[in-house]
Amino acid sequence: MVKLTITTGTEEEFFRRGRTLARKLDRGESIAAGNIITFEDPEDILELVTAARVDLFRAVKEEPGSIAEIARRLHRDRSAVKRDVDILAAAGLVQVETKPFHGHGQMKFVKALADRFQLTAQVG
Repeated sequence: MVKLTITTGTEEEFFRRGRTLARKLDRGESIAAGNIITFEDPEDILELVTAARVDLFRAVKEEPGSIAEIARRLHRDRSAVKRDVDILAAAGLVQVETKPFHGHGQMKFVKALADRFQLTAQVG
């Protein structure tokens, strides 16, 4: 699994980081595996990383499974877990795969894409 950093920053910092990575690649240097999600507004991080979603991420990391299984383990409504899984998947924290569910069609299987994530916010 790769390292995931969720941070705040400006558009200028985002493009500067991209140029730095491009220069390293041009020189043939290796780049450490990892993902960075950058928000301009720290409040946007708080919309992504709620207490319920942190619990969900931890549960998925500990034991991947179907949305229904995870909802049962967390004692949450399946539809609420599905909404949170979709948000975490869009952010790159979890991955959802469609797998056969013998005798019942298909199921959505959720697994974590990172061992952990790091939050960094600068409020100025």
